[in-house]
Amino acid sequence: MTRLRDKYLNELKPAMLERFENRNVMALPQVEKVVLNMGLGMAIQNAKLLDIAAAELSTITGQKPIITKARRAIAGFKLRAGMPIGLMVTLRGERMYEFLDRFINICLPRVRDFRGVSADSFDGRGNYTIGIKDQLIFPEIDLGKTEHIHGLNITVVVKAQSDDEARFLLAGMGMPFAGKEERRMAVL
Repeated sequence: MTRLRDKYLNELKPAMLERFENRNVMALPQVEKVVLNMGLGMAIQNAKLLDIAAAELSTITGQKPIITKARRAIAGFKLRAGMPIGLMVTLRGERMYEFLDRFINICLPRVRDFRGVSADSFDGRGNYTIGIKDQLIFPEIDLGKTEHIHGLNITVVVKAQSDDEARFLLAGMGMPFAGKEERRMAVL
Protein backbone atom coordinates (compact mmCIF):
# COMPACT_ATOMS: atom_id res chain seq x y z
CA MET A 1 0.00 0.00 0.00
CA THR A 2 1.34 3.42 -0.89
CA ARG A 3 2.15 6.00 1.74
CA LEU A 4 -0.58 8.42 0.65
CA ARG A 5 -3.29 5.76 0.59
CA ASP A 6 -2.24 4.61 4.05
CA LYS A 7 -2.48 8.21 5.27
CA TYR A 8 -5.95 8.52 3.72
CA LEU A 9 -7.26 5.37 5.37
CA ASN A 10 -5.67 5.80 8.81
CA GLU A 11 -5.63 9.58 9.35
CA LEU A 12 -7.92 11.38 6.93
CA LYS A 13 -10.99 9.12 7.07
CA PRO A 14 -11.35 9.42 10.88
CA ALA A 15 -10.72 13.17 10.68
CA MET A 16 -13.36 13.57 7.96
CA LEU A 17 -15.86 11.46 9.93
CA GLU A 18 -15.35 13.82 12.84
CA ARG A 19 -15.53 16.98 10.75
CA PHE A 20 -18.45 16.00 8.48
CA GLU A 21 -20.85 14.70 11.09
CA ASN A 22 -23.80 12.42 10.35
CA ARG A 23 -22.11 10.88 7.33
CA ASN A 24 -21.85 7.36 6.10
CA VAL A 25 -18.26 6.18 5.57
CA MET A 26 -19.02 5.61 1.88
CA ALA A 27 -20.19 9.23 1.46
CA LEU A 28 -16.85 10.69 2.55
CA PRO A 29 -14.75 12.50 -0.05
CA GLN A 30 -12.22 10.34 -1.86
CA VAL A 31 -9.98 10.65 -4.91
CA GLU A 32 -11.41 8.66 -7.84
CA LYS A 33 -8.85 9.27 -10.55
CA VAL A 34 -6.13 11.59 -11.82
CA VAL A 35 -6.21 12.65 -15.47
CA LEU A 36 -3.15 14.12 -17.21
CA ASN A 37 -3.70 16.01 -20.49
CA MET A 38 -1.02 17.34 -22.79
CA GLY A 39 -1.97 19.46 -25.79
CA LEU A 40 0.67 19.64 -28.52
CA GLY A 41 -0.19 22.26 -31.10
CA MET A 42 3.28 21.99 -32.62
CA ALA A 43 2.53 18.35 -33.52
CA ILE A 44 0.72 19.63 -36.63
CA GLN A 45 4.05 20.41 -38.33
CA ASN A 46 6.21 17.81 -36.56
CA ALA A 47 4.62 14.40 -35.96
CA LYS A 48 7.80 13.12 -34.30
CA LEU A 49 7.16 15.50 -31.41
CA LEU A 50 4.08 13.50 -30.44
CA ASP A 51 6.14 10.32 -30.03
CA ILE A 52 8.73 12.07 -27.87
CA ALA A 53 6.04 13.61 -25.66
CA ALA A 54 4.29 10.23 -25.37
CA ALA A 55 7.53 8.66 -24.17
CA GLU A 56 8.00 11.43 -21.59
CA LEU A 57 4.41 11.14 -20.36
CA SER A 58 4.69 7.38 -20.03
CA THR A 59 7.91 7.87 -18.05
CA ILE A 60 6.16 10.31 -15.71
CA THR A 61 3.06 8.19 -15.11
CA GLY A 62 4.21 4.61 -15.68
CA GLN A 63 1.34 4.09 -18.10
CA LYS A 64 1.04 4.40 -21.88
CA PRO A 65 -0.82 7.57 -22.95
CA ILE A 66 -3.73 7.71 -25.36
CA ILE A 67 -3.27 9.91 -28.43
CA THR A 68 -6.17 12.35 -28.71
CA LYS A 69 -7.31 13.61 -32.08
CA ALA A 70 -8.84 16.88 -33.23
CA ARG A 71 -12.63 16.85 -33.33
CA ARG A 72 -13.04 19.72 -35.78
CA ALA A 73 -11.04 21.27 -38.57
CA ILE A 74 -9.69 24.79 -37.96
CA ALA A 75 -8.32 26.34 -41.12
CA GLY A 76 -6.50 29.16 -39.34
CA PHE A 77 -4.33 26.64 -37.48
CA LYS A 78 -4.00 24.28 -40.49
CA LEU A 79 -5.75 21.62 -38.45
CA ARG A 80 -7.92 18.90 -39.96
CA ALA A 81 -10.41 16.74 -38.12
CA GLY A 82 -8.83 13.50 -36.96
CA MET A 83 -5.25 14.77 -36.75
CA PRO A 84 -3.34 13.69 -33.60
CA ILE A 85 -3.06 16.78 -31.42
CA GLY A 86 -2.55 15.68 -27.79
CA LEU A 87 -2.03 12.98 -25.20
CA MET A 88 -4.04 11.79 -22.23
CA VAL A 89 -3.46 9.39 -19.31
CA THR A 90 -5.98 8.33 -16.65
CA LEU A 91 -4.53 6.98 -13.41
CA ARG A 92 -6.53 4.98 -10.88
CA GLY A 93 -5.80 2.88 -7.81
CA GLU A 94 -2.24 2.46 -6.56
CA ARG A 95 -0.67 4.32 -9.52
CA MET A 96 -2.91 7.29 -8.79
CA TYR A 97 -1.84 7.49 -5.13
CA GLU A 98 1.81 6.97 -6.07
CA PHE A 99 1.65 9.76 -8.67
CA LEU A 100 -0.11 12.16 -6.28
CA ASP A 101 2.49 11.46 -3.59
CA ARG A 102 5.38 12.17 -5.97
CA PHE A 103 3.64 15.23 -7.41
CA ILE A 104 2.82 16.82 -4.05
CA ASN A 105 6.04 16.02 -2.19
CA ILE A 106 8.72 16.05 -4.89
CA CYS A 107 7.56 17.89 -8.03
CA LEU A 108 5.72 20.92 -6.67
CA PRO A 109 8.62 22.03 -4.43
CA ARG A 110 10.87 21.97 -7.53
CA VAL A 111 8.85 24.76 -9.16
CA ARG A 112 10.76 28.03 -9.18
CA ASP A 113 9.39 30.67 -6.75
CA PHE A 114 6.73 28.26 -5.52
CA ARG A 115 4.35 29.74 -2.98
CA GLY A 116 1.55 27.19 -3.14
CA VAL A 117 -1.12 26.20 -5.61
CA SER A 118 -4.31 28.19 -6.11
CA ALA A 119 -7.24 27.24 -3.93
CA ASP A 120 -9.66 28.61 -6.54
CA SER A 121 -9.14 25.93 -9.20
CA PHE A 122 -12.07 23.77 -8.14
CA ASP A 123 -14.93 23.34 -10.60
CA GLY A 124 -17.92 23.33 -8.22
CA ARG A 125 -18.14 19.55 -7.99
CA GLY A 126 -14.90 18.97 -6.11
CA ASN A 127 -12.58 18.35 -9.06
CA TYR A 128 -9.25 20.19 -8.91
CA THR A 129 -7.23 21.17 -11.99
CA ILE A 130 -3.69 22.50 -12.02
CA GLY A 131 -1.62 23.54 -15.03
CA ILE A 132 2.10 22.83 -15.21
CA LYS A 133 4.12 25.06 -17.53
CA ASP A 134 6.97 22.63 -18.15
CA GLN A 135 7.46 18.91 -17.71
CA LEU A 136 10.94 19.33 -16.28
CA ILE A 137 9.71 19.50 -12.67
CA PHE A 138 9.33 15.72 -12.75
CA PRO A 139 12.62 14.06 -11.74
CA GLU A 140 12.03 11.15 -14.14
CA ILE A 141 12.62 13.39 -17.15
CA ASP A 142 16.21 13.53 -18.40
CA LEU A 143 17.09 17.18 -19.03
CA GLY A 144 19.64 16.30 -21.72
CA LYS A 145 17.18 14.37 -23.86
CA THR A 146 14.30 16.85 -23.92
CA GLU A 147 13.97 18.79 -27.15
CA HIS A 148 10.93 20.93 -26.37
CA ILE A 149 9.42 22.23 -23.19
CA HIS A 150 5.67 21.76 -23.06
CA GLY A 151 3.12 21.87 -20.28
CA LEU A 152 0.38 19.61 -19.08
CA ASN A 153 -2.87 19.80 -17.14
CA ILE A 154 -3.43 17.60 -14.12
CA THR A 155 -7.02 17.05 -12.97
CA VAL A 156 -7.68 15.35 -9.65
CA VAL A 157 -11.23 13.98 -9.77
CA VAL A 158 -12.62 13.86 -6.23
CA LYS A 159 -15.90 12.26 -5.24
CA ALA A 160 -17.22 15.00 -2.97
CA GLN A 161 -20.43 16.97 -2.48
CA SER A 162 -18.75 20.38 -2.43
CA ASP A 163 -15.48 22.14 -3.13
CA ASP A 164 -14.85 22.62 0.59
CA GLU A 165 -14.92 18.88 1.20
CA ALA A 166 -12.52 18.25 -1.68
CA ARG A 167 -10.25 21.08 -0.48
CA PHE A 168 -10.17 19.54 3.01
CA LEU A 169 -9.25 16.14 1.56
CA LEU A 170 -6.48 17.47 -0.70
CA ALA A 171 -5.09 19.72 2.05
CA GLY A 172 -5.01 16.72 4.36
CA MET A 173 -3.08 14.78 1.72
CA GLY A 174 -0.50 17.55 1.71
CA MET A 175 -1.50 19.71 -1.26
CA PRO A 176 0.23 23.06 -0.55
CA PHE A 177 -2.58 25.57 -1.09
CA ALA A 178 -1.60 29.24 -1.08
CA GLY A 179 -2.95 31.36 1.74
CA LYS A 180 -3.42 31.04 5.49
CA GLU A 181 -7.05 29.95 5.40
CA GLU A 182 -6.36 26.61 3.69
CA ARG A 183 -3.38 25.85 5.94
CA ARG A 184 -5.63 26.20 8.97
CA MET A 185 -8.05 23.71 7.40
CA ALA A 186 -5.27 21.18 6.91
CA VAL A 187 -4.43 20.90 10.60
CA LEU A 188 -5.38 17.39 11.66
